[in-house]
Amino acid sequence: MSMKRTFAASILITLASLVVHAGLSSAKTTLSVQDPQSKTSAPSQSGEPSTAQKYFTDTELINQDGRKMRFYSDLLHNKVVIINPFFATCQGSCLPMSRNMEKIQEALGDRLGKDVHIISITVDPMMDTPAALKTYSARFHAKPGWYFLTGEQENVNTVLKKLGQYVEDKQNHLNLFIIGNERTGLWKKASGLAKSEELMKVVESVISDKPGN
Repeated sequence: MSMKRTFAASILITLASLVVHAGLSSAKTTLSVQDPQSKTSAPSQSGEPSTAQKYFTDTELINQDGRKMRFYSDLLHNKVVIINPFFATCQGSCLPMSRNMEKIQEALGDRLGKDVHIISITVDPMMDTPAALKTYSARFHAKPGWYFLTGEQENVNTVLKKLGQYVEDKQNHLNLFIIGNERTGLWKKASGLAKSEELMKVVESVISDKPGN
């Protein structure tokens, strides 16, 4: 199997299989366990795109300020990220997940936008324009470093598929946070409905990961 196919298989195993359940009190069952294959390859030193860049792609998205952003180069490369799917008109799980993100933002303090970036990707790009996302982001007091992303339907679908988060019906989106350290290749997943304190433990573990661990 080629390196690209091996990497893609690892990412899909790690990101697409939801094994966590919301509403459970134990951190062991509420939060997912790192998949042993979830270490991605290191960036290429030859100037060629890394395996991660080839997999995730530089698909263009648009943030809440109307700025175009390349998925890998602008949002993932050399960053620790927390990623979740949502849509702005959602009246269900999106609200508590966004509140959890707000609490994580508060816990991160001035590390947001430096040590960690938050990436919320709409599953309803037709309705969620940059202006709509700007209004939504204000509800949760989003600070610089927390991006709410939309774009062309095809582009958004491509990114969601790479993350294992694509759904035909927006109401069926997963209540999942994907927490990754692109520098080291460590990716973890956790229920977005878990307690924010438990989610921060996962975030801190990913931040503190070192190359070669």
